[in-house]
Amino acid sequence: MTVSDPRPDAGQLPHELTHFDAAGQAHMVDVGAKNETHRVAVAAGTIRMQPETLQLIQSGTAKKGDVLGIARIAAIMGAKRTSDLIPLCHPLAITRVAVDFEIDAANNSVHCRAQVELHGKTGVEMEALTAVQVGLLTIYDMCKAVDRGMVMTNVRVLEKHGGKSGDWTAEL
Repeated sequence: MTVSDPRPDAGQLPHELTHFDAAGQAHMVDVGAKNETHRVAVAAGTIRMQPETLQLIQSGTAKKGDVLGIARIAAIMGAKRTSDLIPLCHPLAITRVAVDFEIDAANNSVHCRAQVELHGKTGVEMEALTAVQVGLLTIYDMCKAVDRGMVMTNVRVLEKHGGKSGDWTAEL
């Protein structure tokens, strides 16, 4: 099965979808023969909100407590539970998850960045993406009583390191 992708960087994409066998049936990729390497993935995303909502987060006066502190813990938990959420992801022995939030007052936004690492046979891009999305979802959950119109956007992998395919960095 080949990938047809209209994006300008489509030439950099693999030509075969790895989660399908020769008959087109979904399967978990066999990573048994791969070498263990140090693997790192970094992902990011943003949640936009009303200025008053951002002020609640910054001041620490949200009714549910420390929004970013709780979102950080949720993001870490999300990375650890990725294989429970994404059907064909391998359960991984993650060695590190770092989650940072940056307040962007000029754009009434909070940016989330997650870095996930392990020494293993498969990458951690899905874990980094899950960490970011769960962190942003937690901010939404904790603030939805005052702002249901928040928008999560630009969730993406920024870079990955390790494995047979080596290093990759997104063109921003």
